[in-house]
Amino acid sequence: MITSSQQDETDSVQPASAWVRFLRSYGPTSNNLTMFDEYVSRALGRAKVKPIRLSTPLLEKMVLHIESQTPGSILIAGTAGDGKTYHCRALWERIGGDPNTWAAKGNVKELRLADGRLMVFIKDLSEFNGEESDWPLLRLERSVLKGDDSEVVILAANHGQVLDRLRDLGKRQDRIHPLRKPLQERFLQAGSAPARLAVFDLSRSTSRQTLDEVARVVAGHSEWDKCQRCALKAEGKVCPIDENRRRLLGESDGGQLSRRLGDLVEIARLNGLHLPMRDLLALCSNMVLGCSDAKLAKENLMTCEDVAKLQESSDFGKTSIYVNAFGANLPKRRAFYRPIFKAMSSFGVGNESTNTAEGLLVYGKDDLRLKDDFDRLVASDPIYGATPAFKAAQDAYLEGDEGSRLEGGCSEFLAMLEDQRRRLFFTLPDGEAGYPNWSMSAFRFAGDYLVLIEALKAKRPVSDTVRGRIVKGLNRVLTGLLIENVDRIFIASSGGFTQSRVSVLCDHETLSRRQGGIGMAIRLAEETGCPRLDVSLALGAGNSVVFDLTPIRHEFLSRVAEGALPASFSNECLEDLLAFKAKLLRKAEIVRKTGMVGDDDEIVDESSALTLNFIEIEHGGSGFSRTVTVRAPE
Repeated sequence: MITSSQQDETDSVQPASAWVRFLRSYGPTSNNLTMFDEYVSRALGRAKVKPIRLSTPLLEKMVLHIESQTPGSILIAGTAGDGKTYHCRALWERIGGDPNTWAAKGNVKELRLADGRLMVFIKDLSEFNGEESDWPLLRLERSVLKGDDSEVVILAANHGQVLDRLRDLGKRQDRIHPLRKPLQERFLQAGSAPARLAVFDLSRSTSRQTLDEVARVVAGHSEWDKCQRCALKAEGKVCPIDENRRRLLGESDGGQLSRRLGDLVEIARLNGLHLPMRDLLALCSNMVLGCSDAKLAKENLMTCEDVAKLQESSDFGKTSIYVNAFGANLPKRRAFYRPIFKAMSSFGVGNESTNTAEGLLVYGKDDLRLKDDFDRLVASDPIYGATPAFKAAQDAYLEGDEGSRLEGGCSEFLAMLEDQRRRLFFTLPDGEAGYPNWSMSAFRFAGDYLVLIEALKAKRPVSDTVRGRIVKGLNRVLTGLLIENVDRIFIASSGGFTQSRVSVLCDHETLSRRQGGIGMAIRLAEETGCPRLDVSLALGAGNSVVFDLTPIRHEFLSRVAEGALPASFSNECLEDLLAFKAKLLRKAEIVRKTGMVGDDDEIVDESSALTLNFIEIEHGGSGFSRTVTVRAPE
C-alpha cells in the first residue's frame, strides 16, 4: 500500500502522475460505463488537476431559447455517452447556477430566474426507477401540454428511455401518451418536435471535427507541460505515454495519424454507427495510455509508475498507439462493449494485408529489392517499428529451426505482424506506390469513397474511374453476369419479379451518366451525408429510383466490379441491392406501360408473338441486348 508521503515523493519525480491517473477515468475501464459525468467529476476532485473542457455545440441554442422566454420546456436527448448531463450542467452554470449546488447529491436541481420562472433540471431520467419517473414526466407534461408557464423543465434522457417511460406512464393512465409518437418521429425521422417542447438531440452532433477536438484537448492539455521536468524523460529515456500523446498531436507526421483516424470515424458514421462523445474520449485516452500487458498496467491503461517497469524491459511494442487505436490492447470482452472499438475492429486492420506489404514486413530487411522501403517505412521507427523485439522474433522465424514454423511455434512473430500492419495503416505516406494504406483494411476502396464525397460537396465532377467501378458492379449485381459495361445500366430480370441472382432478360437499359434528364446521377444526400444513386428511366418527376450508397455498399459494388468478393462480406449488401433492383423493375414496368399509351406503332397480335430482349456478352466482356421475337404456331 502506498502511503501519502510515498505518493508525494512519487509525484515530485513524476509531476504529471496525478493528471495521468485522472485521464485513466476517461479510458475504457469497467468502472465508468454509467453515470459518466459524475464518475469523472469525483475523479477530478481527487486528482486536483485542470479539467478537460470540451465544446458544448448546442449550449448557445439552449441559452438563446431560455433568454427568449419561449414558453414550454427542453428535452436534451441522445444515446449513452453523448454528453447530455455535461450539457445540462453547462446550461445550469451558464444561467447562474452554483457549481457546488449541482455537485451536491440529488438528481433534481431547481433555480429561480429573474423573470420569476422556476428552472427544474433533471440530470438523468435513468436515475428514476419504474413509477418514480412519473413525477418528472408529469411536470414536463404540465409545462408542454397544459400550458403551465411557471416552470421550465430541462430533462436529460436517452432516446429509448424517454419513449419507454412515456409508454409505461400512458398505460398506467389508461391512454396513449400524447408526447410519445411525436418524439419517436423526431428521433427516428428528424420530424418536428412537439409544440412547446424544444428537443436538442446530441446524437446528431458528433463528427470528424468532434474527434479532432477531443484529440487536441486530451493530447494537448496544459497538464502535460509538467512532463518537461519528469525523471522518466531524463537522459534520453523514452516515455511511451509522452511518445503516444505527441504522435496523437501530429508532431512527427504533420497530423497524418489524426487525419486517418478521422477517416475511420467518418466511414463508421456514414455506415450508420453513432459514436458518442464518451467513446471518443475513451478512444483518445486509450491511444495515449493503452498497454496490451495487463500485468504491467492495471486494466491495460498505464500510469506513470508503470512506465519505469516498461523502460526496464525496453519493450515498448506493448504500448503502441497504433495498436491502441483499434482497442487491440484490451480484452475482447471489454472492447466489445464499447461502440468505438467495435466500430474500429470492423475495419479488420491488422488482419487484412497484401502480398507486397507482407513481403516488406517479413523479408524486407534482408531482401535487397525491399531494403530501401523497409528502412524508410519500418526501420525508421525504432520505438514501434523495427524494435529489437520485432527483429529478434523475425530472425527466429526466418532462421530458426522447423519448430518455429509449425502451428503455434511462430505465434509471437505473427502477433507482431498484426501490430505492424496496424502501424502501417497510419504511417504509410499518402500515394505510396505499391503500399496503399487502405489495402491494409477490409474497406480497400474507402479512400475513393471519401474522395467521392469531397467531389460532391465541392460540386466537382465524379471521377470516371470511381463512377465506372460503381456502374460495373451495379450491372453485375443486376444481371448476375460478368459484364464490363460502364456506359449503360442494364435492368434485367429472369422473366418475372423474382430474386433470381442471374437475369438475362433486359427489361430496360439506361445511361450511366445523366443526360437530358435520363440516366444515373450521383448526388449527396443532405440528411445522411452519403452519396446517393438517382437512376431516372424517363423524363418527368416520379420516374426515378434512388439508392443510398453507404461505405459498405460502395465497397461491395467495388469488390464485385473487381471480380472478387470475400466470404466475410454480409449478404445484407446483396439483399439491399436486390431490393433496389426490384424497385427498378417496377419503375421500368410503369414507364413502359405509360409509353404505350397513344402508341401508333404497328399492331401486333400479342397472343401469337412475344418480344424478348436477351443480354449477350461480346468477346471483350461488353454486354448488349438482342431482341428476339417468339411466335406461337398457328
